[in-house]
Amino acid sequence: MSDYKQTLNLPKTDFPMRGNLAQREPEMLKKWQQRELYQQIREASAGRPTFHLHDGPPYANGDIHIGHAVNKILKDIIVKSRTLDGFDAPYVPGWDCHGLPIELQVEKKIGKPGKKTTTTQFRKACREYAAKQVNGQREDFIRLGVLGDWDHPYLTMDHQFEADIIRSLGKIVDNDHIQKGYKPVHWCTDCGSALAEAEVEYQDKDSFAIDVAFALVDEAALLDRCHHVPEGGGEGPISFVIWTTTPWTLPANQAVALNPSYEYAMVEYEGEQGKRRLVIADDMLKDVMDRFGIEHYHVVAYAKGEAFEGLMLQHPFYDRQVPVILGEHVTLEAGTGAVHTAPGHGLDDYFVGMRYNLPVDNPVGGNGCFVEG
Repeated sequence: MSDYKQTLNLPKTDFPMRGNLAQREPEMLKKWQQRELYQQIREASAGRPTFHLHDGPPYANGDIHIGHAVNKILKDIIVKSRTLDGFDAPYVPGWDCHGLPIELQVEKKIGKPGKKTTTTQFRKACREYAAKQVNGQREDFIRLGVLGDWDHPYLTMDHQFEADIIRSLGKIVDNDHIQKGYKPVHWCTDCGSALAEAEVEYQDKDSFAIDVAFALVDEAALLDRCHHVPEGGGEGPISFVIWTTTPWTLPANQAVALNPSYEYAMVEYEGEQGKRRLVIADDMLKDVMDRFGIEHYHVVAYAKGEAFEGLMLQHPFYDRQVPVILGEHVTLEAGTGAVHTAPGHGLDDYFVGMRYNLPVDNPVGGNGCFVEG
C-alpha cells in the first residue's frame, strides 16, 4: 500500500491555506455589508458605556493617499478595540467640503466667479465637485475595511451642519468670547484668498536688504537712561538703525523693537553732513559699521535695551512718531539688533504690537499693490 495518507488520522479544515487577499477581501467586505455588520454591532452594544471618536475630517478633494490610509486605519483600530473592550463605540465619518483646493479645481473648469460665471453658479459647481469627491473617497475607505456609518456621514456643506455652526458661533458671541479685529494672514494675490499654514511652503531666497535710520525725538531722554556715558554722550543727531529685507512694509511701521536684555551702544562718527550718532546692538557693532563702510567711530554711551522703552522716534518718511518697544523675538542673527515693527505684516510684530496697543495698518490691497492714500 503506497498511499499512506489515508492511514493517518489528521485534522481537516475548509480554511484556505493561502490568503488570496486581493480576491477574498472584496468578498469579505461584501458579506459585511449584506449582513449589515455595523448596524448589528450597534444593536449588540446598546446600553453599554459609550466611547465617541470625533474624527477630524479629510478634505473632499482628490483620491486618498497613504496619509489618509494611516489616519483612518489607526482610528478604526481604536474604535474596534473599544468595542471589544465592552463599549458602545459608534463611528461617524465626515468630510470637510469647504475651502481653496476645491475652488481651485472648479476654477480650472468654469473660471473664477464674477468673470466667466456667477457666484451662485460657482458655489453650486463647488458643491457638486465636493459631493463627487466624497463618494469616491468613501468607497476607498470602505475598501480599507473601516467600519462606520457610511450612509450617514457628516458633511460640512450640509445646510443643517452650516446652520448649526452659525448657532454655535452665536452662542460664542453672546458669551463675549470673540473680539473683532485685524490679524496678518498668509494671502494669495492670485486666488484672492487667505491660505492655511499647511498650504504655504517657505522658500529660502537671497533678498535685498536695507538699513533705515529712525531719528530720536528727545536726545536728553536717551542720555538719562544710559548706564555708561564714557564721553559725555558725544555730538550730532541720534538715530536708531533698523535692518529689513521687506522695505515695502515700512509704510506700515508703527514701532522699533529692541531686545530688553541686549547691550546697545551709541557710536559717534563723522558723516558728510557732520557728526552723527547711531544706536546699534553692541555685539553687532563691528559688522554693522563694516557694512556701512565707516572705519572711524567711537562709542559714546551704553545701555540695556529695556532702558530705551517708550522713547519716541521719527518715522523716516511719514509725519508721525513711533515708540521704541521691547520684544524677545529680536535676535542678533542678522541686522542691527533693532527691528522695524509693522503689526499688519507679520505675526511676531502683531503679537508684540498687541501688548503695546499699536495700530494694525495694512496699506496693501488684496491684489498685492499699495492702496491709494
